[in-house]
Amino acid sequence: MSEKYPIIAITGSSGAGTSSVTRTFENIFRREKVQAATIEGDSFHRFDRQQMKAQQAEAEAAGNKHFSHFGLDTNCLEDLEGLFKSFSETGQGLRRRYLHNAEEAAPYQQEPGTFTPWEALPEGSELLFYEGLHGAVKTDALNLAQYPDLLIGVVPVINLEWIQKLYRDKNMRGYSAEAVTDTILRRMPDYVHYICSQFSHTHVNFQRVPMVDTSNPFIAREIPTADESMVVIRFAQPKGIDFQYLLSMINGSFMSRANTLVVPGGKMELAMQLIFTPFIWRMMERRRAALGLY
Repeated sequence: MSEKYPIIAITGSSGAGTSSVTRTFENIFRREKVQAATIEGDSFHRFDRQQMKAQQAEAEAAGNKHFSHFGLDTNCLEDLEGLFKSFSETGQGLRRRYLHNAEEAAPYQQEPGTFTPWEALPEGSELLFYEGLHGAVKTDALNLAQYPDLLIGVVPVINLEWIQKLYRDKNMRGYSAEAVTDTILRRMPDYVHYICSQFSHTHVNFQRVPMVDTSNPFIAREIPTADESMVVIRFAQPKGIDFQYLLSMINGSFMSRANTLVVPGGKMELAMQLIFTPFIWRMMERRRAALGLY
């Protein structure tokens, strides 16, 4: 953690909804005039798209049926930890982008599924913002969870997560249901060992729970809407959280435990704005004080 150069990390698996959380933070940063350097977790994959296909085929030929992006060996997590450490100490570091599709790749005149060259973080970055799979990984060899000043987990119930992934990959990426199902099964061991464990290290977890039947996610034709869901918000350290204020501001909310707030799904962004805007204020105040900018 760093007062001068704070870090916020959003962690969650593919299809969990971390991108929606990122948009909420982008709105906060823009409104509060915070210069945040954004890091995409996909940019720390070890292999580009074609290399990953070749590596996966090689792994399967060797009997490994669980080779996936969720694992540690397929990501440059030592480099990501190095970035977290470097930024927390100096406010500097290197980043690149992973180009998911033709639209993202066009400005760089590269093929989709490739990485842009490494480049320095923008000058004057006040805060590092990470969104990806591994922002809170902690193992015997790695400890990314020690660096972020704010760690947020986004973890919908598993059937909803699968529905979201199936819908996105079939309708937006053109994959077949069978191919997406195969990916889900291949990732399961790494999901259990390296994704779930991170949510024990996060400061706040958001879990969307559908209020409709999702018992067979593999035949669902649409994603349950926000209005068909509730969001469970769990605080690891509830001290300092003004629950009475949140309850008064968010219609339909209630406390299910002493550290857990439940809000209607359609109020999730409002809840995030109310909860995290004061966090950003305090981070920036501490930063200015530590740098003597008052």
